[in-house]
Amino acid sequence: MDLIQVVENEFKIETEYPKFGAGDTVTVSYKIREGSKERIQNFRGVVIQIRGKGKTKTFTVRKMSGNIGVERIFPMYTPFIDSIEVNKFGKVRRKRIFYLRGLTGKKARIKEKRF
Repeated sequence: MDLIQVVENEFKIETEYPKFGAGDTVTVSYKIREGSKERIQNFRGVVIQIRGKGKTKTFTVRKMSGNIGVERIFPMYTPFIDSIEVNKFGKVRRKRIFYLRGLTGKKARIKEKRF
């Protein structure tokens, strides 16, 4: 094994998250440390993309805060993610939906998958 895999195996965290993809609305409970205090902050938005593989996998979540779009990139396997909850499954045709950045109002809606 090379050195990078040895270090990854040393620090790996086994966590199970629900399956989600681009277009899904998720709530990420993220641990924030401020000094000696620790709190959990929820970030709810639409998954724009999932990239990477293995332990370096990341996903980008976009939410609207007022009229401003806020995007945040989360590493999938980090000890700071408390939980991921899928609120809605979106029906999209692409894996990376960057076109959502340019849309506003009703055009920015994503249809929901019904099961």
